[in-house]
Amino acid sequence: SVLCSAILSSYLLGERLNLLGKLGCMLSLVGSTVMVIHAPEDEEVTTLDEMTSKLKEPGFLAYAAILLALCFLLIFYLAPRYGQSNILVYLTICSVIGAFSVSSVKGLGIAIKGFFAGQPVLQHPLTWILVITLVASITTQINYLNKSLDIFNTSLVFPIYYVLFTTIVITTSIILFKEWVAMTVIDIIGTVCGFLTIILGVFLLHAFKDMDVSLGNLPQVLQNEEQVPVTRDDKNILIEVDNSSIAPEDKPKVFMLCT
Repeated sequence: SVLCSAILSSYLLGERLNLLGKLGCMLSLVGSTVMVIHAPEDEEVTTLDEMTSKLKEPGFLAYAAILLALCFLLIFYLAPRYGQSNILVYLTICSVIGAFSVSSVKGLGIAIKGFFAGQPVLQHPLTWILVITLVASITTQINYLNKSLDIFNTSLVFPIYYVLFTTIVITTSIILFKEWVAMTVIDIIGTVCGFLTIILGVFLLHAFKDMDVSLGNLPQVLQNEEQVPVTRDDKNILIEVDNSSIAPEDKPKVFMLCT
């Protein structure tokens, strides 16, 4: 999805992703892949009662409260002020809300399995809570994702959204199902390295998006960087008097002495 959106937006929409952006896109995918490889498997939850007990645990309730507070801060304070100029505002809202949508989808998947197994899932209050949460979260995600696509480059929106969404979802899964308890040292190191790789990829995507850098003009860009004039201290500069009637080698020299 990330690579296809970057390529298709370049050919169909006329949007451009420079060399550093492409490198950042690849680093983001590599980092996300490393995180997924080292993330432990989901704990098996087969009934809505088990899902309810997981959702009621203090750790997840505190995590959900933090996400909701962050979401309200972004929607009501940061989005009206910085949403039009900062690509991370709208995409962070979509990613934070994605934690609730993915959890709701998992719970509804359990409910659907129970329904076909003959369990009274329609009478369970969690089923309808999950349905309402899923509708509200998906509607909010679509709304702010479309706003982001209307303002910013598509080839930047999808990679950054993919990275943020994947990170939030994996974190939510670890906290909800306590997968970190079963993680080995290698998995922890792999997850941290993957996350740092994602940060580097997002930085390359966002920080250098306006630079005209490609494989064709890379040597020229590097050469121009090397030819940047060096600013010298005024106390050590020899000031030449501008007099066109005097030959360059005969121009009077004036020294400035500073104490």
